Amino acid sequence: MTETTFVQNDDIRSAFSAAMSAMYRAEVPAYGTLMDLVAEVNAQVLAAAPDLAERLAETDALDRISQERHGAIRLGTPAELSMMRRVFAVMGMFPVGYYDLSTAGVPVHSTAFRPVGASALSRNPFRVFTSLLRLDLIDDADLRAEAERVLETRAIFTPAAVALTEKAEAEGGLDAQDAAAFVEAVLETFRWHDKAIVDAGLYKRLHDAHRLIADVVSFKGPHINHLTPRTLDIDAVQARMPDKGIAPKAVIEGPPTRACPILLRQTSFKALDEPVSFEDETGAWVAGSHTARFGEIEQRGIALTPKGRALYDALLDRSRKQVRPAADGSNAVAYEQALAEAFRDFPDSWDGLRAQGLGYFTYSLTEAGRDAETAGDIETMLRDGRVRFDPVVYEDFLPVSAAGIFQSNLGDAAAQDFSASPSQQQFEADLGQAVLNEFDHYAAIEAASIAACLSGTSGQATVRAPGQATSRVEAAE
Repeated sequence: MTETTFVQNDDIRSAFSAAMSAMYRAEVPAYGTLMDLVAEVNAQVLAAAPDLAERLAETDALDRISQERHGAIRLGTPAELSMMRRVFAVMGMFPVGYYDLSTAGVPVHSTAFRPVGASALSRNPFRVFTSLLRLDLIDDADLRAEAERVLETRAIFTPAAVALTEKAEAEGGLDAQDAAAFVEAVLETFRWHDKAIVDAGLYKRLHDAHRLIADVVSFKGPHINHLTPRTLDIDAVQARMPDKGIAPKAVIEGPPTRACPILLRQTSFKALDEPVSFEDETGAWVAGSHTARFGEIEQRGIALTPKGRALYDALLDRSRKQVRPAADGSNAVAYEQALAEAFRDFPDSWDGLRAQGLGYFTYSLTEAGRDAETAGDIETMLRDGRVRFDPVVYEDFLPVSAAGIFQSNLGDAAAQDFSASPSQQQFEADLGQAVLNEFDHYAAIEAASIAACLSGTSGQATVRAPGQATSRVEAAE
C-alpha cells in the first residue's frame, strides 16, 4: 500500500503568500511600484553594509528579504473567524496576541496568524493580521441588526476551501495536488469584489457609522486590504515614495529612528478610491466608489520583554501627550521631534538593552566556546568570548501602530470615538481557541538558546530568525 506524502505546511504557506502577492500586485498596480522601491532601497543598504549582507546570506534570507511580508483582513462574524483559524492552521499559522483597536476608535479586535518557532519562521514568516468587526460598538440598533443580517447571508469560503480544510484536518495533511487546489480555493476569499452586496443607501449608513464597518459588511468577501514588504531602511522608502508617484501617510508609526531598532515601524501609501457598483431597486448596477486598499512597508527590530514594552508604552504615551499626530500630516514634524525626545530614555545599544532586561536575545557558541571543555554560566561565557548574543526579531504588531495605519487610511472623519470594552475572552470564544502569548514565545526562544549553549550544542544560526541583526552589526534592519 502506497503511503501518502503530505506537503509541509510551511510550503503551503509559501505557495499561498506567493499567490497572494501576485494577485494583489495585479489588482493594485501601486503596490508593485512600492515593491520595486523597497527592493531598490534594500539593495542600496546591503551594498553599503557588507557585514549585514553576509549575515543575511548565512541565514538564507538574502534572496527574499524584500519579499517577506504580512497581510491584513477584516472579518464580519465569529463563524468567519473560526473557519479562518482552521484554514490558516493548514498553512502552519496560529493566532498570536490579542489587539483591542477600539481603544483607538477602530471598531475591531484582532489577532495575528503567523508561524511560530524559529524553524517555521525561517522557512517563511508570512503573517496575516486578522480583525473581527465589533458590531456591539454600533449604537444604532437598527443599523446593527441590518449589518448582522447581511453578514449572515454571505459565505466567504468556497466549498472547495472548506472541503480541503476538513480533509487536511481528518487526514493530517494534504498531498501535492490537494495542496495546490487548497491554495487556489482559499485565494478566492481574499480576492477583490467590485460589486457590493448592499444597496447604496445602506452602504452610506454603514459608512457614516464608520468607514471600516462599510468595508467589512458591504462586499462578498473580506478582500486583502494590504500587503507589506519588509525594508531595511523605512525612512528612505518613506522619503522616496513621492518620487515614484506614491503618496505616503504623514508619519511612520512606531518608535523613532534608532541605531538598534526595537519592535516595529510601519508606513503606507494612502488607500485607493476605487470604483464599485451598487444594485438599485430595479436590479440595475449603479456606479459608486469605495476606499479600502493600500500598500504598507515595515521595518522590524528586537522583540521587547514585558519590562521593555512597558517602557516603550510609557515613552510613546509621553510623546503623544505632547503632540498627537494628525492624519493630514499637519503636525508631522512636531510629532517626530516629540517622539525622538521621549525615546532618549530608551537605551540604544544592544549591550544596554540586554543589561537592563529590555529585549530578548538568542545566545550561540563562538568558535572558542565550541572548543571549550566546560561550559559555566552564560554571563561568564559571554565575558570570556565563548558565547555571542543576537537580538530576537519582533514578529508581531503594535496596537497603536495598527490603529494608526487604519485611521490614516480612513481619514480624519473616520476617527469616531468608541468606548473601549476589553473582550479577549469573547474574541477567543469566537476564534475557537486561546491566542498564544507572544512574550512566552520569545522567552522560550531565549531560554532554549541558553540551554543549548550550556550543553555545548549551540551553533551560530541555530535559532536565529531570517535577516536578524547581531550584536556586532548595529545598523541592521
